Amino acid sequence: MSRLSHLDAQGQAHMVDVGDKAATARVAIAEGRVVMQAETLAIVRAGDAKKGDVLGAARLAGIMAAKRTHELIPLCHPLLISKIAVDLVLDEALPGVRVRAEVRMSGQTGVEMEALTAVSVACLTVYDMVKAVDRGMVVEGVRVVHKSGGKSGLHEVEPSR
Repeated sequence: MSRLSHLDAQGQAHMVDVGDKAATARVAIAEGRVVMQAETLAIVRAGDAKKGDVLGAARLAGIMAAKRTHELIPLCHPLLISKIAVDLVLDEALPGVRVRAEVRMSGQTGVEMEALTAVSVACLTVYDMVKAVDRGMVVEGVRVVHKSGGKSGLHEVEPSR
């Protein structure tokens, strides 16, 4: 295993200098889910949540969060993101909401943290919007399922079912 890039020779945290790295097309896709009671999912599906449009609010929150990742996660670089897509799918089998975020840019560092942040905040927004009726919801499975670009190349895992 290689040395952690965010630690210097003395073990102190520092921001990695990406200035000499080649700019390449970067893509990251992350996923996660909010598991809830079937009755709660029915409220989300019907659009009857007292706080409003659960899926619309969560989608916007995820997009906004990805754009602000560098303000939330220490040592992340501010990035000129070219695309952020946050998709939320109702899943009766969970029951719950599956969240997927895709982030793209051309640059010198990856966008995995932005995709993970988008998914995390979208899931948390779903939770917040319907917590009054279901405090037992679980946010789970937040992970990167696709990463491409840069020196390390392609990394993919099977999406959850």
